[in-house]
Amino acid sequence: MRKITLLLAFLFLAGIQFANAQTRTVKGKVTSSEDGTGIPGVTVQVKGTTTGTVTDLDGNYSIEVKPDAKVLVFSYVGMKTQEVAIGDKTEINVSMEPEVLTVDEVVVTALGISREKKSLGYATQTVDGDELNKVKTDNFINNLQGKSAGVNIKVNNNLGGSSNVIIRGNSSLTGNNQALFVIDGVPISNTIVNDDAQQSGRHGYDYGNPASDINPADIESIEVLKGAAATALYGSRAANGVIMITTKKGKKAGEGQKRWGVTISSNATVGTYDRSTFPKYQKDYGAGYGWFYGDPPYTGLERVYDINGDGELDLTVPTYEDASFGQKFDPDLMVYQYNSYYPESPYYKKATPWVNSPNGPGYFLQNSSSFNNSVEVAGGGEKSTFRVSYTNLYSNGILPNSNLQRNNIDLNGSYEIAKGLTVTAKANYINTQGKGRNATGYSDNIFSSFRQWMQTNVDYKEQEDLYMQNKKNLTWNPVSPYNHAPAYWDNPYWVRYENYETDSRSRLLGYAMATWDINEHFNVMARYGIDTYSFLIEERKAVGSASGAFGVGRPDVTSGYARRTQSFTETNADIMGRYYQRWQNFNLNVLLGVNIRRSRDERLFVSTQGGL
Repeated sequence: MRKITLLLAFLFLAGIQFANAQTRTVKGKVTSSEDGTGIPGVTVQVKGTTTGTVTDLDGNYSIEVKPDAKVLVFSYVGMKTQEVAIGDKTEINVSMEPEVLTVDEVVVTALGISREKKSLGYATQTVDGDELNKVKTDNFINNLQGKSAGVNIKVNNNLGGSSNVIIRGNSSLTGNNQALFVIDGVPISNTIVNDDAQQSGRHGYDYGNPASDINPADIESIEVLKGAAATALYGSRAANGVIMITTKKGKKAGEGQKRWGVTISSNATVGTYDRSTFPKYQKDYGAGYGWFYGDPPYTGLERVYDINGDGELDLTVPTYEDASFGQKFDPDLMVYQYNSYYPESPYYKKATPWVNSPNGPGYFLQNSSSFNNSVEVAGGGEKSTFRVSYTNLYSNGILPNSNLQRNNIDLNGSYEIAKGLTVTAKANYINTQGKGRNATGYSDNIFSSFRQWMQTNVDYKEQEDLYMQNKKNLTWNPVSPYNHAPAYWDNPYWVRYENYETDSRSRLLGYAMATWDINEHFNVMARYGIDTYSFLIEERKAVGSASGAFGVGRPDVTSGYARRTQSFTETNADIMGRYYQRWQNFNLNVLLGVNIRRSRDERLFVSTQGGL
């Protein structure tokens, strides 16, 4: 009996040793090559088998491997997959390097959530922030043109003009077709404040779209969400698609380390008007409507006024006729033009040769210039990140007395309070000042005169000298030698220096957010975001200005001052829980949360008539 007991004990111990010989434990830690911190959620798998595990919150793992196991595969979204030979090792530590992700891998979706693109059931497209900075403009939206399929950018080349973003065509015949703009998960306003007359093609000014306040140097990437499935979390206002902007942030350093860096950039651009698209003017005939205002052979020139006071009627240009179908030019023919009407002119009561002007409307346009300077300081420590940037934009338009200035300050930072608990905050202040934006539409627009209603005998350098020396509306289009009120058109320099507009917008964008990674599968996020700005617009029409076709010779009819103010605030409070589980080729991603949005928009318009 004793021999049998000893034999059973021997066989039992041999069985334990045999079983231990079948499997063994391999442990280790997976860290980031950038900062040395542990990476949670890394998949560790024995190559060629279904045996695997994931790292914990600190990046540690433990896996049982069989004797025939040869290689461990380490994989994680955003990191390069690594394969490590097992051999006889019981501890394998891995440092993973970040992988440059393409549009086919990881994308930022609604609410700022990163997901693998192949797991999405809708279309998205990514635009790298560097693509938006190759050519500096006063509106980064213009630089999206041609960079995303299905996105049509209607670019406006006015100084600080608005741009229209249409994704996959218009969805409404009469309503708003603009995409929703979202920065780091927080929606922002892009409501255009141009009045109804301007938007329908009549007179007004284009004050730009508020989304242009965003500094392209602060943009890390843009994700274009194109369908209802992609934008459902933002409700009906995202029915036209979403432009999802992710901004730049600092990066953590390794354990016990700190690092930071400074980036300075400066850019200057000079432009001129495109002469190939500018009107081509005939050079053979001068002021007048020709036979339209008289029986043939009416030529335009008249003998109805005694300009020089010698008692005889002088050959006079019909200054009130804003066309060039009159008398053929002849340098030997001396005529009395508008400049002979004004005592301030060196040609007062003097005749001048009947010739085409050497300085046409093209003289009025100046070269534009733009200067963009920025400085950025970014970095981080073992548990914190920070980024501070300042950008100044200053642009001059092609019209005299026109400029646009923008100052942009961006602050953001994060800090890991405890393991898995991180707080993040961002504040972006923008101040925009505009002056002398060009009028749009047909009426009361200098370019309407340049393209249709003008006289080829008018010298625009002389118009400049008359205004600059006298600060009066000494126009080429007076009613008569005895009534110097503008018939239809002002001296263009009077328009630019007396009837200009000014506008200013101060804006604050930002959020405060806390994220808690409870474990490798579950996290909670709470965020409060705000977008608030105040807008002031002032428009002027000085006493003595032209009143248009319905008030010829009555400069007091439409002179005045108008002032518009707007105050806008929107807040978004979000609380969201996310559960994530991954099994081989199957992922489970569950979101549950609540959003509270509040908006307040106040507008006021006041005006005078007949001056201020």
